Amino acid sequence: MTSDPFAAFKNRQREMWASFAPTAAFTPPVAAHLVRFAGVAPGESVLDVGTGTGVAALTAARAGARVRAIDLTPALLEMAKENALLAGTTDVRFDEGDAEHLPYADASFDVVISQFGHMFAPRPDLAVAEMRRVLRPSGRVAFATWPPDTLIGRTFQFIGRNSPPLPAGVSPPALWGDRTVIAERLARDFDDVTFDRGTMIIPALSLAHYRAFVERSVGPMEKLVESLAGSPERLDAIRQEFEAISEPHYDGNVVSHEYVLTRAAARSSAPAP
Repeated sequence: MTSDPFAAFKNRQREMWASFAPTAAFTPPVAAHLVRFAGVAPGESVLDVGTGTGVAALTAARAGARVRAIDLTPALLEMAKENALLAGTTDVRFDEGDAEHLPYADASFDVVISQFGHMFAPRPDLAVAEMRRVLRPSGRVAFATWPPDTLIGRTFQFIGRNSPPLPAGVSPPALWGDRTVIAERLARDFDDVTFDRGTMIIPALSLAHYRAFVERSVGPMEKLVESLAGSPERLDAIRQEFEAISEPHYDGNVVSHEYVLTRAAARSSAPAP
């Protein structure tokens, strides 16, 4: 990544998301929804972009697909390999790499999926172009993202308000949950854009219990809390604000997180510029 203007940003992401595994433990139902929505069939070649701990990749493999998976963070890839052993799906290949520079040949895959992964690439146009490049002419893309008007989207906004601004040129991840934005981003390279929604739940005994979990396992929140270690009053105010944001989504010892699924068919030829 030495010639990549966002190399330093990606290096920070690589470090920041290393603690994500506890949150990933709640995503297997989302992965099942995504793989089913994508229509993954036995024998198809699938790429999982931003695989994390391999949840979506292993779900696709158990559906009979031939799967490759890629992520920026080596620590998560090691966990993905351990999960593969436990799931009995050791034929999945996990690669370290970048959604903006996929290390695969053109037209290599029938399906590209991403479960809350590609949305963190700083340049959506490059991520979309790369996903289309590695798809066969009859291929399709499907991904799960967090809408800006739901708890995770509001959490992104909350962290953004209380953290240094993103580097110039980096697109906010939550925009990947806006259906209008998604359609615009896919318009050049894809047709037949279809949406669905679902809810991921995280058990919690209280709002403080949920907040403590997020502080330990969601990289941007973890970094925000670390940055306020020397300002206890400010940290306390931040924690109270976060719990207030989370409160409408908490009921019956469960915090609900709505997500959006997108599926689109690769266009055989892109329109002229």
